[in-house]
Amino acid sequence: MVTTEQDTAAVELRDVTKQFRPRSGQPVTAVDGLDLRIGRGEIVAVLGPNGAGKTTTLDMVLGLTDPTGGHLRVHGTGPRSAVAAGRVSAVLQTGGLLRDLSVRETVRLVASTFPQPAPVDDVLRQAGLQALASRRVSKCSGGEQQRLRFALALLPDPDLLVLDEPTAGMDVTARREFWDTMRKDARNGRTVVFATHYLDEADAFAERIVMMAHGHIVADGTTSEIRNRVSGRRVAADLPDSGADDALRRLPHVQHLRRERDRVTIHTTDSDAVARVLLSDLGARDVEITSRSLDDAFAALTEDRHGRAPADTDKADQLIEETAR
Repeated sequence: MVTTEQDTAAVELRDVTKQFRPRSGQPVTAVDGLDLRIGRGEIVAVLGPNGAGKTTTLDMVLGLTDPTGGHLRVHGTGPRSAVAAGRVSAVLQTGGLLRDLSVRETVRLVASTFPQPAPVDDVLRQAGLQALASRRVSKCSGGEQQRLRFALALLPDPDLLVLDEPTAGMDVTARREFWDTMRKDARNGRTVVFATHYLDEADAFAERIVMMAHGHIVADGTTSEIRNRVSGRRVAADLPDSGADDALRRLPHVQHLRRERDRVTIHTTDSDAVARVLLSDLGARDVEITSRSLDDAFAALTEDRHGRAPADTDKADQLIEETAR
């Protein structure tokens, strides 16, 4: 069977592992046997707590670091070859800008390094920078500089955009315009893979979410599919009497209870039964029942098998940075 260009995945990882060896101590495994396939034209959010391995994974996709083991292809070739051919661009949070140049001068300068760049005015328009074209980079806000990085990433007209916290520093309007552009690009076949700490952003804009913890993928699907991995609903109510908390915890189907002053929040698989107890037996007020959120799924799915939130990530990150220096 002949594999066509159309059949080739934008990103494919098979059993990919990445270890870092610090100057002293045992190797640190940042990515452990990762399997991931991203098709053309998808908008995929990669989520995970610090130390989950998501940044290391994106670095390998960009050819910034090599896997210790496994198979990794970007549009059917090695990451560095794909980047050199202009098929992959990245928008990172920091670096890469000359503060004394204007926005337009920056785009023109970088455009001169590509054999067939997109027109400067086109990328300024796509990034929403027409009105800022003559402004010095040093006078641009953090969000405006992030939009400039986005414009630079568009110059080679890449098939794959890899974004690390792409809307950091942008206001609400700029963030919405940015994702409108991303959706349009995806409809035209461009693949967008982004890492973000804004769960609401992933919820609103990603077609697919890949959730990582401890170097593994713990969930992969649409937002609704991932929410459904965490069963039940959330019941919140005003209940000044904290003495009722233990009785509520003993109710069947109550999974978790949290109190903040007079407000109690209960995660349960039988929200109607809990609401009846709160209203009829305990005299609670302002009872609210909602579906579990992406935040709930994130917290539950990124805990380790013993029910703990990721621990010692600062130590792991420190070892990884030490090895990289």
